[in-house]
Amino acid sequence: MTGKRTRTLGLIAGMVVVLGGFGYLLYGNIGENIVFFLTPSELLAKGGEAYDQPVRLGGQVKAGSVQWDAQALDLRFVIKDADGEIAVHSKGAPPQMFQTEMGVIVEGKLTHAGSQPLFESTNLMVRHSNEYQPPKDGHPKPEQMYKSLIKD
Repeated sequence: MTGKRTRTLGLIAGMVVVLGGFGYLLYGNIGENIVFFLTPSELLAKGGEAYDQPVRLGGQVKAGSVQWDAQALDLRFVIKDADGEIAVHSKGAPPQMFQTEMGVIVEGKLTHAGSQPLFESTNLMVRHSNEYQPPKDGHPKPEQMYKSLIKD
């Protein structure tokens, strides 16, 4: 009888520890480490509280807004959704599939750049399907697009 009681108490104590750890993860400081995903209009609607907070921003690259300096590895573009747009600054080479009018997700913080908000990106990801489609007529070939990334 004593062995069965000890085993039962051990099982109950183990379950309390596991449930306590799970409860801590759910209700503890995990909220401070969550990075939210917002669209440009949602981020701009937050007003002043949107600045200097880690966030993921998702939308489409605005046509004609991409400025790429291959020497300085400096990329600037505008990300947009149906109701808003935000200028983005990113350091480092963009992903190979990066192009205008495609879906992107950037991680970073919204900052002030003069009178306009500027999103300083620490990570740039492109959205794409898992289906390959060759470039359409009139679009540059991939090898032509990569020339700006290759140093001679």
